[in-house]
Amino acid sequence: MKTMYFSALTVAAAAVVMVATSIPAMSAEMDDRIESSFTQSFIYKRYLKDEKIKISSREGAVVLSGSVSNESGKLMAQNIAEALPNIKSVENHIEITGERPTEKSDIWISMKVKGSLMYHRNVNAMNTEVSVKDGVVTLKGEAASQAQKELTAEYANDINGVKEVRNEMTTAATPKPETQTMAEKIDDASVTAQVKMALLTHHSTSSISTKIATKDGEVTLTGIAKNDAEKSLVTKIVNDIQGVVSVKNLMTVEEVKTN
Repeated sequence: MKTMYFSALTVAAAAVVMVATSIPAMSAEMDDRIESSFTQSFIYKRYLKDEKIKISSREGAVVLSGSVSNESGKLMAQNIAEALPNIKSVENHIEITGERPTEKSDIWISMKVKGSLMYHRNVNAMNTEVSVKDGVVTLKGEAASQAQKELTAEYANDINGVKEVRNEMTTAATPKPETQTMAEKIDDASVTAQVKMALLTHHSTSSISTKIATKDGEVTLTGIAKNDAEKSLVTKIVNDIQGVVSVKNLMTVEEVKTN
């Protein structure tokens, strides 16, 4: 009887030891996966790989450190980290080494316009030259079509501080077929981060309270819109983000009553 009793105790003790040792191992594995997912993300590889960013995770609590050349890079790193699975918190200690332009200055506006074009797939940020003088944005370069030229100007015009957009882009003599250059699989965290950045960048949607969830490229939006037009605008902008397969807009409309 005593032998059976001690055997049971031995088994129980062994089980406790196994659980106690497996929990730290699982946590370490999760942290390794978080750190790897960050550096393997589309956002990191496309925009941040040349920056000096360090990431460490401890039981899902992420700390970002190192340096980036501009404020946009710091915000990108923050957004991609927050969008990763199993994240409990993100502390962003990244330092900005480059110039910090004054809000709504010409340099600031130029950065915002370029950033806005970068996230959208139906415009070509690489082929678009952006210059700003006293809040007036001039666009140059070649657009694949008239529709792309007009959309580029539309996005530029929706940046806070822009007074006017002069669209001097040319259109290709022979309309180029639409190619899904970003048809490659983009991880969900990067899609979420790009959607968040785009909505914050555009003046028309910067103050909208929106929650974003992405699963296999399908974006679900929740939150509050002031009216149906605002809700439709969010859907339009998100639909044009690189990596987005479809958009399910579940935002509620709460119209502001005026006396």
